[in-house]
Amino acid sequence: MTNSLRMRLLWWLLVPLALYVFVTGKAEYDNARRTADLVQDNQLISSARMIAGEVEWVDGFLRVDVPPAALEVFVSPYRDQVFYSVSVDDGRLLAGRPDFPQRAARSPDTPDHYDTELHGQPVRAAGIVRLMYDNGATRRVRVTVGKTVRSRDAMAQQLWQPQLVRQIEMIVLAVALACIGLTFELRPLMKVKEEVADRDPMQLEPIRVERLHTELRPIVEAINQCIARLGVQVAAQRRFIADAAHQLRTPLTLLGTQLQFARQQDGLNPALDEALAAMHRSNRSMVGLTNKLLLLAQAEAADNTQLAVETVDLVPLAMEVVEDLALLAQARDIDLGAELSGPAPVAGHRGLLQALIANLAENAIRYTGSGGHVTVAVSAHADSVAVSVLDDGPGIPAESRSRVFEPFFRASADTEGTGLGLAIVREIADAHHGEITLKPGESGKGVHMIVSFPRAAAEEGSLPS
Repeated sequence: MTNSLRMRLLWWLLVPLALYVFVTGKAEYDNARRTADLVQDNQLISSARMIAGEVEWVDGFLRVDVPPAALEVFVSPYRDQVFYSVSVDDGRLLAGRPDFPQRAARSPDTPDHYDTELHGQPVRAAGIVRLMYDNGATRRVRVTVGKTVRSRDAMAQQLWQPQLVRQIEMIVLAVALACIGLTFELRPLMKVKEEVADRDPMQLEPIRVERLHTELRPIVEAINQCIARLGVQVAAQRRFIADAAHQLRTPLTLLGTQLQFARQQDGLNPALDEALAAMHRSNRSMVGLTNKLLLLAQAEAADNTQLAVETVDLVPLAMEVVEDLALLAQARDIDLGAELSGPAPVAGHRGLLQALIANLAENAIRYTGSGGHVTVAVSAHADSVAVSVLDDGPGIPAESRSRVFEPFFRASADTEGTGLGLAIVREIADAHHGEITLKPGESGKGVHMIVSFPRAAAEEGSLPS
């Protein structure tokens, strides 16, 4: 049996109804048979009494003249055959068939009904006994009339079948109404399913239970309790990462300063100087990773809480990012340009939005080879603002495009980086209700990353919830 709740409820409805129809149908069939038997038995007794009334003494002998009316009562469209027998207790047959099956006679004027067979046909028979007196002599005359059962069976079917059809129609109607009712009544549960399915993986808000049935509320409330515990656990993990990154940043910065000081001292041998240089590069990578972790924790917090924000114009923000990354682009022999058309107001957190643009541009610079081009663009539209970064680097393989926004995922292991840049971009975009589009660059070369935000109204006081 299927695990569908709808089908199980229908089975619980259908099985009792089918059992009820079977029991009541059997009872109604028995009643229909008894009614048909009663009608036929009355006809047989009436015919037997009519024939018995025609038995008389003639010259000391019993004679009978069977009237046609005694047999006309059995006329039907089912072509039943009628048999009769009139016999005296001394075995003499006065009229009818000598092979008619007889039963032992009962007391006079007491009808006797029974089922028998004649030439392989089922026959319903009825008989009576009449006492005949003449000159002190008494004779018992038995009159038996029988009829095949075609009309009786047809009458039983006519009485029973309409009742059965009505009950089957009631079952069909009940099942149809139950299906319609279950469809309507399960809609709140389907809405809960859609609400959960459409959620962002990190959206840990409780499920609304206002429109749910009383029986379903404990289940959803238990799920909400699980979501609450999961939210507490996720928040604790985020605080741990942020606190750990914050605690690591100061000693790592101090260590970097000490390593740089050590490299500047005279008298170092080349092997030691090379080791110090490698340690300084590793320390710089760890500082970068720590800063990225702090920024990711801040972006995740913005995605789940309401931060005080302002209306930020992305044009000067993007210009600041381009100026800050100019030295990095120059060191890698990359042409870093900007296409800015403003104003481009967005309601958000200035520091996070600047980090988004910086991570997009820095990621493009790191993955674009020497002599390449990276363009940062900001464009404003009627109801949206778009930030895009276009490069002509090697691009992102098709199999990796769905994973580039995962933390610590790197499309190429040959490029220096932490694997957190695009994860931070996604968190900041989600916090500001932005949409990210990733597509190939011009002529299919490189990457064109576009982040679209709702355009800000005149004044904004907090991130939209």
